Amino acid sequence: MKWFITVGMAYLLVTAVAANAQVDKGAYYKALSSGEEESIDKLLATLESERATSKVNAYKGALTMKKAGYVKGVGGKVKTFKKGAHLLEEEIKSNPDNTEFRFLRLTIQEHAPGILKYNKEIDADKEAIVSGFAKLDANLKTVITDYAKDSKVLKESDLK
Repeated sequence: MKWFITVGMAYLLVTAVAANAQVDKGAYYKALSSGEEESIDKLLATLESERATSKVNAYKGALTMKKAGYVKGVGGKVKTFKKGAHLLEEEIKSNPDNTEFRFLRLTIQEHAPGILKYNKEIDADKEAIVSGFAKLDANLKTVITDYAKDSKVLKESDLK
């Protein structure tokens, strides 16, 4: 009987931990910036197994848009990009003051092909990032500062 209770408690603990698992931010941003399809696919699979939250949906949206660059055929690329854009845009619409989501969109906008016309919120996103930067955790500040070193839109001096 004790064994059954112990196993049952262990199962509940593992289930609770798995349900509340969060994607490692460092791994996420590494995959997003890597340009390696395998890393993107692996992290997308991990995100698919996560409970759907605003953060998970925003992360999946940005990664899906990045993934579009590896899809064969123009139609497939556009469809994949739009799928990801829909996810990210919905989360930004629901959480307009979320600086991280605005950063994700800025990075995608800055690198999206012009033909997609996914660049209309660059200035607003930059402004949101600059105004919300001080409130971010140290790890995300580092990610954004590193991005700003090579960005044509967001400069390190904007973040001071």
